[in-house]
Amino acid sequence: MRVKEMHPLCCISLESPGIGDLSPEVAGSKGGSGGTAAEVSGGSDGNGGRAAGSEASFAGVLYKWTNYGKGWRSRWFLLRNGVVSYSKALSPAGEDVRLIGDVSSGRLSRKNHRSFGIVHLKVSSFRESKSDDRRFYIFTATKTLHLRTNSRRDRVAWIEALVSSRNLFYLRPLHQSLSLGPNDVSISTERLKKRLTEGGIGEELVKDCEQIMLSEFLEIQGQFKVLCQERSNLLDTLRQLEAANIEAEGSGIHDSEYQLIKHEVSSIGRGKYSECSTTTSSDDIEKQELEEVSDEDDASYFDTEEYFSETTVSCGSVIRVGDHISNCMGPENQIDTKSLSDGRETINSRYPQVERRKKLPDPIEKEKGVSLWSMIKDNVGKDLTRVCLPVYFNEPISSLQKCFEDLEYSYLLDCAYEHGKAGNSLLRILNVAAFAVSGYGSSEGRHCKPFNPLLGETFEAEYPDKGIRFFSEKVSHHPTLIACHCEGKGWKFWGDSNLRTKFWGTSIQLDPVGTLTLEFDDGEVFQWNKVTTSICNLILGKVYLDHHGTMHIRGNRQYSCKLKFKEQSLLDRNPHQVHGFVEDVTGKKAATLFGKWDESMHYINGDGTSKPKGFSDSPLLWKRCKAPNYSRYNMTSFAITLNELTPGLQEKLPPTDSRLRPDQRHLENGEYEKANGEKLRLEKRQRMSRKLQDNGWKPMWFQKEGADGPFRYMGGYWEAREQAKWDGCPNIFGEISEDLQGS
Repeated sequence: MRVKEMHPLCCISLESPGIGDLSPEVAGSKGGSGGTAAEVSGGSDGNGGRAAGSEASFAGVLYKWTNYGKGWRSRWFLLRNGVVSYSKALSPAGEDVRLIGDVSSGRLSRKNHRSFGIVHLKVSSFRESKSDDRRFYIFTATKTLHLRTNSRRDRVAWIEALVSSRNLFYLRPLHQSLSLGPNDVSISTERLKKRLTEGGIGEELVKDCEQIMLSEFLEIQGQFKVLCQERSNLLDTLRQLEAANIEAEGSGIHDSEYQLIKHEVSSIGRGKYSECSTTTSSDDIEKQELEEVSDEDDASYFDTEEYFSETTVSCGSVIRVGDHISNCMGPENQIDTKSLSDGRETINSRYPQVERRKKLPDPIEKEKGVSLWSMIKDNVGKDLTRVCLPVYFNEPISSLQKCFEDLEYSYLLDCAYEHGKAGNSLLRILNVAAFAVSGYGSSEGRHCKPFNPLLGETFEAEYPDKGIRFFSEKVSHHPTLIACHCEGKGWKFWGDSNLRTKFWGTSIQLDPVGTLTLEFDDGEVFQWNKVTTSICNLILGKVYLDHHGTMHIRGNRQYSCKLKFKEQSLLDRNPHQVHGFVEDVTGKKAATLFGKWDESMHYINGDGTSKPKGFSDSPLLWKRCKAPNYSRYNMTSFAITLNELTPGLQEKLPPTDSRLRPDQRHLENGEYEKANGEKLRLEKRQRMSRKLQDNGWKPMWFQKEGADGPFRYMGGYWEAREQAKWDGCPNIFGEISEDLQGS
């Protein structure tokens, strides 16, 4: 008699016969649908039991949506060992397979045909359609299968089969299928005793040696078993976390069965699709799906790429995106609608046009491959700002220039100024929030670190084509502090920042410290802090960058804003999401913002409970500029211009400007050996900065407000530039003087 192993949390027998012991002939009788999984699970132990730990296999014909031209096509589906496979041809089911539905109902070839697709239930989720009682969906990280049965009864059978198969996979302890080590290991002491006896060792001493060896072995064996068990527990925990992540991403935010967050349902309306299509291109199917989505529970994140058109046409008070931005800028500073649809703002003749370079210089030398792990493996848990890395891990801009990248979309602040001037405080803060998010738009794919500035290093950026001028300076070496100041049309922006960097083995965490302040000429002020940045998969897998955390934009008048940057998970199907609210002084939600930090930001009025169908009417606040087809270091078109020395500019710059830094210039030119040599020389000089600071060194252009206050721009830089008076500026990129060496 067989003993059944019972799971401690339920009455499921893991060694009992599988779900369904009816013969294929009974399950797939002519003219009728197969019974549900519940109905065919009544087999007894004595009726064709299966091997211990195995699970039921199911097969049948399902209709799969392919594309608008071909519509629904019948496919042979097989569910076995937690894997769903499908093909265009019937395949032998086998005696252990339970058929669902009428196999004769599909037009399938009986020739041998390879599986057309495979779905692992381990990394998938599924749900039933609400509008059609014969349809259901299987979702994976890369695709969505739209499936249809012949009857509601068949759909119930398939759903229960999927649930049963996946549950059995999750309930099975991982160490049952993984060999972590032998349970019983014996050791022989015969050779040891023989060798000791031959050496003239007495019997008692031989026994003592044998006992010592056995004792040591048993202790090591015990430690090994503990390690094996800990490894097993760790792997079980990882699998449970993975399963929880899949459920959170695929099963919705409530406990009701097979619910999915709206943005994960489908990506409708993207043209023609292949056999592994996520959706259909049919307008009717799209409409049906959008209606179905609108009935689901509310979710916090939406897929902007799928649900927002580039130029949204609205009803009533909502206008086209291009017109919306143009109107807010005022008639004297219009933005071209067509240009905006490509993510670019066009400045009119009020701002002079400046011709800037479109790409970095072609590298002179071939770049050498260097293992990041070999450089930083001994610095786990340390502050990487103090770790000297070769120039290969840098991009040819400094942290001072990187600060100015946040001003790429400064037209949003021009727009915010015009809205406030017109009395629309809500649209002002919405544009401020979009500006705060836009600063992250250029970071996607940028994995190299900027150069750490020398003490006293500066950077200026006068962009008349944007109507702004920017200045930054490194004001402290320990701790590293960078202060910046920017002036635009009707607003000023400033702040100082410190970046705390930690390396955690497979990822680098960057925690910004410091407050950014935006002040409009009418006295309204907004302040916020940046969120955490992580660079992940440094050792294995594809390296990616993620921003996550909560950003609070605090206003001194009517509105404030809270933005949540969603942290990317292992199997995230829709990363880079940003969602937030604008609240008035009473705490009432006045508007909802959503989008992606690397794509665009949209908004709707109110708390987001009444959303338009498909969200296609949601106005666009910001859209990222189109990236170049190819760019070294994945730099944006704007970033490419930051280190450029335009004609006549070098003569106007102080000797402290980042554009004059030799190692950075050599790296931009692809002269890697020269860049490395200069970097080592400047780092030696940098190590002496602590002595300079301790001896009373003060920044030239910024001054600290109080003991714990921020650094504020004192003025005078642009006046000195006008007169070309840089007498007080040291040559920080030159050779180290003897006085500095002796200080």
